[in-house]
Amino acid sequence: MTVLTILNAPGTEIPALLTDLGERDGVELRIAEADTLGQALPGTDVLLMWDFFSTALKDAYGHADRLEWVHAAAAGVDSLLFDELVDSPVTVTNARGIFDRPIAEFVLNYILMHAKSAIGSLADQRAAKWNRRSTRDITGSTALVVGTGAIGREIARLLTAVGIDVTGAGSRARSGDADFGEVIDSATLTEHVAGFDWVVDIAPLTERTERLINAEVFAAMGDTAVFINVGRGDTVDTDALVDALRTGQIAGAGLDVFDEEPLPAGHPLWAMDNVIITPHMSGDTDGWRMRLASQFHRLFEQYLVGEAFPHTVDKTVGYVR
Repeated sequence: MTVLTILNAPGTEIPALLTDLGERDGVELRIAEADTLGQALPGTDVLLMWDFFSTALKDAYGHADRLEWVHAAAAGVDSLLFDELVDSPVTVTNARGIFDRPIAEFVLNYILMHAKSAIGSLADQRAAKWNRRSTRDITGSTALVVGTGAIGREIARLLTAVGIDVTGAGSRARSGDADFGEVIDSATLTEHVAGFDWVVDIAPLTERTERLINAEVFAAMGDTAVFINVGRGDTVDTDALVDALRTGQIAGAGLDVFDEEPLPAGHPLWAMDNVIITPHMSGDTDGWRMRLASQFHRLFEQYLVGEAFPHTVDKTVGYVR
């Protein structure tokens, strides 16, 4: 008997594609929420984190006596990687591939909104103001994509397709990369970030990337640069970002993630007319939950017959290599 436990968020519907797995011969399905996960874990072989960013497993992990595989229905797994799980033989997989194109399109949207002065145009529209003006070309502009995983690569491919010259920043410097050409070491951002029109943060949250984008990096960017974050809020020093926007060190920002979510109502970022704010939705296109469910369904079928997964998270670094 294989025991599958689904950790769900209160009030969230679980697709029938997943709950129907409990009807299969040899599969027992358990549904838990954060406060009942500890009761569900004894005997559990597989845990699906349908409550995408929950940290409940850390507190309940002592009850896991048979756990072999944890699947996070999200791209980021930083909320999962506590020491006991990292040091264990438990396999961790994530939603690799599900969000790549939607997030890349969102990045292009941010770029176009800034380049084509969409914020100002919408304000003029509300004021019934006819304010004809020039805007920026994106063809021939330059982008630095911080994070060279699957989503970063899709961003690079899409931006390249519209004529933007893309460089990557990752865990190690290298040349001749298929999607980025040149990749710099993200630890040396301050030395290389000057001159880029668009700085896109899609880095995973690890010890190495926490507050990676800091005051020194913003100071080095240049006053025409736009910063875009579709990765993790904690990779950015938010106070430094606010200062850089207020003082004109950088020209603007497009922000989908924050170190505190929801972003508090009184936060200074809300009032800045050179900032576009969206509520952690860059990957959420129509049907995204069903795509996540279908992906897990395929992986679970492979697990049941003993096939290797197409990708696993390297728990020591926090992402799929």
